[in-house]
This record gives sequence, C-alpha cells and structure tokens, in this order.
Amino acid sequence: MKKVVILHSDVAPDAGEDELDCLRQADTIAEALRQLGYDPVFIPFVLDLTQTIKAINSLRPEFVFNLVETVNGKGNLIHLAPALLDHLNIPYTGCGTDAIFLTSNKPVAKEIMQQVGISTPAWISSNGVRTGVAPSNIYLLKASWEHASVGLDENSIITLDDTTDIIALMNDRKKKIGGSCFAEAYIDGREFNIALIAGKSGVQILHPAEMQFIGFGPEKLKLLDYRAKWVEGTFEYENTSRTMDFSSEDDKLISDLQDIAKQCWNLFGLRGYARVDFRIDKNGTPWVLEINANPCLSREAGFAFAVEKAAIAYHKAIEMIVNDALK
Repeated sequence: MKKVVILHSDVAPDAGEDELDCLRQADTIAEALRQLGYDPVFIPFVLDLTQTIKAINSLRPEFVFNLVETVNGKGNLIHLAPALLDHLNIPYTGCGTDAIFLTSNKPVAKEIMQQVGISTPAWISSNGVRTGVAPSNIYLLKASWEHASVGLDENSIITLDDTTDIIALMNDRKKKIGGSCFAEAYIDGREFNIALIAGKSGVQILHPAEMQFIGFGPEKLKLLDYRAKWVEGTFEYENTSRTMDFSSEDDKLISDLQDIAKQCWNLFGLRGYARVDFRIDKNGTPWVLEINANPCLSREAGFAFAVEKAAIAYHKAIEMIVNDALK
C-alpha cells in the first residue's frame, strides 16, 4: 500500500471542540483513504519546522492530505502548512498557499471580493476604516483569522452610534479572543452555504444548505456562533439545524448562489474543495460572509451531507480531492 501523510493541527489535550474536531476529521479521512488503497500516517504540524520536515520526509509519501487548521492553536499561521509542502515539492490536497492565506484573512478576502463586484457585508477594519453601507447599526466583532466561529458569541454584538469608540471595542475584543478582529455589519435574513469539489471536468458545485434558527425570538440575533456549532446542550446548538430541501420558489436564488460560489472559486484560485457562506437579506440579495478554503470534512459536517445529496459516496469524494491534488 502506498504511504500517505495526514497532516493535521498539533492539538493540545485541553483544546476546544473546534480544534479537537480536526483529529476526528483525520480519523474519518484515514478510513476513507484505506478504502482507496492507501496507508495513511498521522503527523501533527508543529512550529518546529525542522521536526515537521523530518517527519514527512522520513515517510516519502505519495501525497499529503492537509488538514492543518491552526498552528499553536491560532489560525493566523494556517498558510505555513501549504507553504512548507510547496517548499518540499510534495503534492497536497486542498487549496494552495495563496488561496489559504487570502481567504483565511477575512478582511483581505472581503476587500478582494468588493473590488470585483461580489457583494459582502459592510465592515470596519481594525484601524477604523469603514467600507460599504450597512443596513443597520448592528455589527458583529469577528476574528480576522479564526474560522469555526471561534470568538463569536453574544458579546460580539455591538450597536454603533456617534459615541461608539469602535477601535477601543476591537482592541478589547482582540485581547479576549487572542488575535486581531474586525467589525462586520449584521445582515438579518436567511443563511446558506454552498460546498464545492473539484471534478474531472472542473469544479462541481454541490447542493446548497440553509441553516435554520428554530425558536430564535426577535430579541436574539440569528447567528451561527461558537455555541451553535460546538457546545452541545446549549439553546443555540439544540435549535440550529440545516436543510437541503427547497421549494421551486428558491430556484432562482439557488442558481444565483451557485454562480457566486463559482466566481469565488475562480477568483481565489481554489482547488480540491471549499465552501462559501452567504446571508440573504430581506430583499433577496445574497451577501458572501466568507470563503472557507478547508471546510470540515467530518461525517457530521455539512460538506459530507452535500456530497451525499449529490449521490457521491464519502470515500469517492475523498478520492476526487486526492485526484485533484495529484493532477
């Protein structure tokens, strides 16, 4: 059997659920790779790059399945993994260094999208520069680099007025979440995401999913925050769900979302697999919240449901991702 490396985040035993999920993904993908005739070996990506290089080179893998989401528990060094693999000239799955860097830095990704006419909610940068017109004065303080809704909770919600010191608020939030942040206008409306996977004849845009917020009253923002994603037993976790069943009334909207998702794939040079998250405002206008260049591949995550909806077996989806890396 051909040896392959599953390169994953170096996850501490006391890490949060978002980081521990990386290890669960690794186990699931290893099972699929074995079905495909490979012998997967797990290697954590540590900041001692000499150690990481020695571990990878000692195996002489045919390719690396890159699952690195954080380095030392933070997302702002996520691009080091593909950069190192580029340096070693070893094929690896998923997006390349540039795409990982540009999409993981959410304010940078928003700036690029705005420049080409892809609608993204108004935002305020860490130095107070405002871009775009917000539909209301409600903003969310978001981590610039972290994904998986890290740092997003009820304390992220702010209401701006003429007396708001937005820079002070962002600096305070930065201390709490341990990294830079920005403020993004809240779009009240429906939330969708679309997964994409590389096929033989180009990118395949999978069926959309809509996140449903059940029992969220008018006083509670419909927000897919950290609790909704990771903390079982909370109201947010128990009352958010996804659906992939839509009426014909949504045909035009779904077509538009798929077109925009494909634009994002081409714009950022994505490869392998990705996901684009949207909000739809009260006028039916789609807004791209962010682009996830390495979305969760666990069996419980939306990506697995999307490939199943497309009648693609899970291990076959992994094979498509691998084949794209080996092209």
